[in-house]
Amino acid sequence: MVNGYKMKGLMLVSVLMATAALSACGNNSNNEANTAAAANAAATTEASTEPTVDAAAESPAADTADKSEPLVVYLNDFDDIVKPMFEEKTGYKLEIVSGNGAEIASRIEAEKGNPHWDVVWMDSMPTIDQMGKNGQLLDSWAPGNLDGLTDFAKGLVPANNTYFPTGEHAASVIVYNTKAFDANSAPKTWDDLLDAKFKGAVGMADPAVAAPAYPFVAWFFQSEGMDKGKSYFDNLLKNDVHVYPKNPNVAKALTDGEIKAAALQESNAYTLKNAGEPVDIIWPAEGAPASVRVAAIQKESKHLDAAKAFVEFLLDPATQQALIDKGDESYFEPSVKGVNAKADRAADAKLVVAEAGWAGEHEGEIKQWFADKAVK
Repeated sequence: MVNGYKMKGLMLVSVLMATAALSACGNNSNNEANTAAAANAAATTEASTEPTVDAAAESPAADTADKSEPLVVYLNDFDDIVKPMFEEKTGYKLEIVSGNGAEIASRIEAEKGNPHWDVVWMDSMPTIDQMGKNGQLLDSWAPGNLDGLTDFAKGLVPANNTYFPTGEHAASVIVYNTKAFDANSAPKTWDDLLDAKFKGAVGMADPAVAAPAYPFVAWFFQSEGMDKGKSYFDNLLKNDVHVYPKNPNVAKALTDGEIKAAALQESNAYTLKNAGEPVDIIWPAEGAPASVRVAAIQKESKHLDAAKAFVEFLLDPATQQALIDKGDESYFEPSVKGVNAKADRAADAKLVVAEAGWAGEHEGEIKQWFADKAVK
């Protein structure tokens, strides 16, 4: 039994299939059957795993000329600070539905015939890219402050403007417990995690549940090819990697001593270090696969003015600086110019990104591969 993974496998398969439904187009030859199965899984997941809701989003708000009806935003982070900031800045009312990446994706899929949301904002660029290709998103609109994007972020905007990046963070960096390893003995590259001396000592988040975990694994599959990607993670699983539902679970296992090193999302990693935990962080020279947080507007939204204002609000340097200064997920590379990242974030932090279209088209296949490994 692969430590930590097989025991969780059965519990996670239904969530995985719901998430994969959003990317069941493209090259999948079993598209129609997969889509039907995924829709059923999504409905089951929504009923059993309900995201937290600021106010009930039972139906889309009616079209209105004033600002009394709320804009409904589905997101997976920053729910504690975005609402008051946006309402104070614009006068629009904001209603937030929050959950992890799989929960939000499941909810969107379950509502596909009658969307309750106006804007989706989360670090699941491949999934949202597929939503754009499926005709679910507003396209051909450009925010007034789009020119303020960094060169890196501009390269991530699709040609039809269906979504816009609001920041990029390392889906995983290498973190190790300094009581177990020193700078010389700790793993320094992604290939080092395969070394037999780290057998049973490494943890990571599950790509079916944690929003940043899929972009992490997708980079390996795209950059190395599907066969080599499968070989890498197969060997990692054979090395008894521990796989946990989300990054906070990985962080806890690292500080509890259950594991001694991890592929861990960067905000979680820096939070541990800043709390005085005995950990250190390594940015691999080959790069840390990035998870890109993007914002997109639902095509049939009845609150387009408010939705557009929200996207422009997210691309405002003042907003991104506030997210970095005050947010829980504050370690990220801003997508707009004139914003300072955390002072203690590595100056030489190198991010690499799986191409969104490729990652979205192969999301179902890759997640299914992990699910098959989980239940064996």
